[in-house]
Amino acid sequence: MVSITAPGAATLRKVTIRLVPFLGLLYFVNYLDRVNIGFAGPNGMKTDLGLTETAFGFASGIFFVGYLLLEVPSNLALHRFGARRWIARIMASWGVVATAMAFVPDATVLYFLRFTLGVVEAGFFPGILLYLTYWFPQAQRARIVALFMTAVPISTAVGATFSSLVIQYGDGVFGLSGWRFMFLVEGLPAIALAVVTWFYLTDRPAQARWLVPAEREWLSEELAEEQAAVERAEHWTVRKALTHPRVLGLALIYGGIVYGLYALGFFLPTIIDGFQQQYGTNYSVVQRGLINAVPYLVGAVVMVWWSRHADRTGERMWHVAAPALVGGLAIPIALSLGDPFAAMVAVTVCAVGVLAALPTFWALPSTFLSGAAAAGGIALINSVGNISGFVAPYVTGGLKDVTGSQQAGLWVVGLAMTASAVGVLTLRRRTGAVRVCR
Repeated sequence: MVSITAPGAATLRKVTIRLVPFLGLLYFVNYLDRVNIGFAGPNGMKTDLGLTETAFGFASGIFFVGYLLLEVPSNLALHRFGARRWIARIMASWGVVATAMAFVPDATVLYFLRFTLGVVEAGFFPGILLYLTYWFPQAQRARIVALFMTAVPISTAVGATFSSLVIQYGDGVFGLSGWRFMFLVEGLPAIALAVVTWFYLTDRPAQARWLVPAEREWLSEELAEEQAAVERAEHWTVRKALTHPRVLGLALIYGGIVYGLYALGFFLPTIIDGFQQQYGTNYSVVQRGLINAVPYLVGAVVMVWWSRHADRTGERMWHVAAPALVGGLAIPIALSLGDPFAAMVAVTVCAVGVLAALPTFWALPSTFLSGAAAAGGIALINSVGNISGFVAPYVTGGLKDVTGSQQAGLWVVGLAMTASAVGVLTLRRRTGAVRVCR
């Protein structure tokens, strides 16, 4: 790829300012609606609905069963019909289901709504990743994906505090308990943003009237040239992308990384709540939310710095393997330490490892996939990898019920992340180091 000229850099800055903050906002709302059950659980929902830790883990994870079933067809639909229409459709339907969580009467309906939420949300995250390939060259993608994905730690950090405040001060509003009011407040923004998305997003650079003609032409030609180069190197059909060992290997690697993400996302509030018994401490709902935010705030900073380093060096594989390995080694000892501060340091290192690995990982598929093959391949990697989203909370909760401790579940987190690091290095040895030309 030809190095980016000054006019080209100005164009990319304009595109970044126009798209990335808005997409990050959408993902912020999306991710918060996905994981806010983690805040509801220890703040009344498990008691009100009579959920064991295993049942709570099942309710958290069944989301990903529906998500898995429709991920690939949803992403292919986005590639065919355009991001503006499809993302708006996803947001409107997930907003309705997320809001309905406020009125769940029992565990059975909870399971149904969580499954349905996965069905209607399928394709959102891989769709955004695919959409970013329509606007940014490969050499900038790790950094851009990191900026977009800061919505994950921010939604968990800010969302933890916000959700805790809503639960604490919203208790009794409209006759709802605090956790129900939280679902209501956090579900409605998705419906409003669906309308905004319909009018705000632009499907492709050639249609962007907010770029001047020379900018549209430069960006369209740059991306077309890059896509042609990828296709000349090796032609990938949709069928090949859905069955090739390299894509399936990436899906398994991704699964190990997000195992840590979702185990922490769903159970960190419960782990912090357990500090009160383990260490004899006492935290208010808001204090627990603030403590929950710390690992993700640190992770957000490291995520952006690490992805910039990956783009600057052009190296990809070690930028995925190293943080995954560090995070995997840190988490099993988190609750073996002698005080809550030391335990939170270990949890923070794990969160940093997970978050640093993710953006560079998602820069890998587009180095050899494009067009409809990229749509199918990225969706497959995300859907298969997100099986961990079901397994992680279910296994973590089950092991807590069986052993009476969070330690066994966290050992599994460490093993999953370490296995992903080994998988990346194995893939590197078999396919060669992935280095992006600048």
